[in-house]
Amino acid sequence: MIHAELFLAFFIPNIIGYGGGPAIIPLIEAEVVGRYGWMSGQEFAEILALGNALPSPIATKMAGYVGYEVAGTGGALVAVFATVVPSLLLMLGTLGLLYRHRDSPRVKRMSQWVRPVIAMMMAWLVASFFMEGVDGAGLAHTLLIAAAAAIALLRFRTHPAFVVLGALLYGAVMLG
Repeated sequence: MIHAELFLAFFIPNIIGYGGGPAIIPLIEAEVVGRYGWMSGQEFAEILALGNALPSPIATKMAGYVGYEVAGTGGALVAVFATVVPSLLLMLGTLGLLYRHRDSPRVKRMSQWVRPVIAMMMAWLVASFFMEGVDGAGLAHTLLIAAAAAIALLRFRTHPAFVVLGALLYGAVMLG
């Protein structure tokens, strides 16, 4: 039963999600945290932060980790399979159709309508992570880490892995 739940938890977001890993992360969180309760929102946020610091697509890393935590190696294989194979088949099936009609105004409008939806989903994810940070570490620490991360990323163009590492070190020293 757990393997079927793992399959559905990653299959559904990857089939209905459009826009790659960042666009489906809120959908995966809704399944993993909200629907099945396999981990807390804080644990999901930490896994997401570490996963973003590593190379390769985020959705497959999240699937592998969550699947392994829930049901061992078999769970990891099921979750990664549910993440990769359906999207690959759907992409191969529709790629020819979209390529044939790439200059169509309808296809261009469809792409423009999807972008705001993805932006709103990402904003919701950021807001929920922010609120969990405030609940766990307090407003001052959360704002300090957010400001330092924004400055490091935007002003100094620091690699995100170093920003995550710096936030982890700050948390270990100041909050641990």
